[in-house]
Amino acid sequence: MSFLRAARAARIGQSNGPRILVAVFVVLAGLSLSCGNSSQSTLTSNRDAYVTLPGWGSVLLLHFNGTTGTFITGPQTPQQQDFTPTSLAFLPSKNILYTLNAFDATISIFNVAGDGTLTLGASPIPVGSSPNVIVIDPSGKYLLVTSNYSNGGDVSVFSIDPNTGALSPFGSPVPANTNPTEILFTHSGKFVYVTNPEIGMVTGFSFTDGVLTLVPGTPVSSGEGGGALGLAVGGRDQFLYVTNPSATNPPPNESTTGNISGFNIDPTTGALTPIIGSPFTSTVGGAGPTSITLDPTGRLLYAVTPGSTLSIWCFQITYPNGQLVLVTNSPFSVPAGGLFAVFDPSGRFFYIGSPIGLQGYTYNPSTGVLTAIPGSPFTTLTVPGKMVFSQ
Repeated sequence: MSFLRAARAARIGQSNGPRILVAVFVVLAGLSLSCGNSSQSTLTSNRDAYVTLPGWGSVLLLHFNGTTGTFITGPQTPQQQDFTPTSLAFLPSKNILYTLNAFDATISIFNVAGDGTLTLGASPIPVGSSPNVIVIDPSGKYLLVTSNYSNGGDVSVFSIDPNTGALSPFGSPVPANTNPTEILFTHSGKFVYVTNPEIGMVTGFSFTDGVLTLVPGTPVSSGEGGGALGLAVGGRDQFLYVTNPSATNPPPNESTTGNISGFNIDPTTGALTPIIGSPFTSTVGGAGPTSITLDPTGRLLYAVTPGSTLSIWCFQITYPNGQLVLVTNSPFSVPAGGLFAVFDPSGRFFYIGSPIGLQGYTYNPSTGVLTAIPGSPFTTLTVPGKMVFSQ
């Protein structure tokens, strides 16, 4: 059972306990924060961030200090029964925030005011059965949703009105194999990839003017028993990396759990072939990674696990072959959480979602070493689902 399905089951039984749902991938205007190719920015502007609170049925506003990396808690949207916001995506061109409500299978559209507060717009838009994640393509013209049903799953496409941000179904849902969960565009928007955790596979599509076409040779295995989950793209869309939280490893790393599969992306077809040496793993024990992201330079890859012991794996990406090499002293034993991993838009600060809020760090782009931001962890009032920064 996927994390999202388990959480949904817990949500249905909310009268008997807390309502918790986790997610591991964050989207900003269709451009994944799981990857970065540009030089590290020195921008220190303040901005806002938003965090879904699935158990409370609301979205929390956080005011971000671009100089210190700290947060001040703002208001949350009114708590709504059966609202269950899980995934979210921000559209800077229209100052609109979209949230996916997993339990009632809808998307809510919020208008963002100058002070960052949210106002619910039109009635929520129905989506497919048991939806998991939403993402906006890099052009800002389309929003995609992964959904599950009893014998498979699909990806639905919605067009975004260029004037109002309203959503309209675009074509028919496209089959995406069993339990499609996380979804990620390449930076060019030419290809989009989906993880299928229940079968340990990755499904790929080419994407042209809102039309999805299955990539030849997909789905591909991400490792037997691995439960393919988090996604990141690196190397100017050359490489795809996938976390396999429950994978077993061959000698000499048989004592470890979980690994990261690396694939070469064919620039013409989007087909995936394993990077030599894949899968890559930690050399010491601990839980397997769920969330994954690249630093803004595109040189370092962080894979985040639950807990605080040997919790953050850090690799240097070797060019031009995309192989991963553990940096010195990795994995790092610092508080993590594994719910999501994201860099702020300036690239100076790194945040990890945990059951007690946001674990915040600065990082050394040469060594990958993380240093806790004073005041971390930052409260989200309850267990967070996903996080996105405004732009």
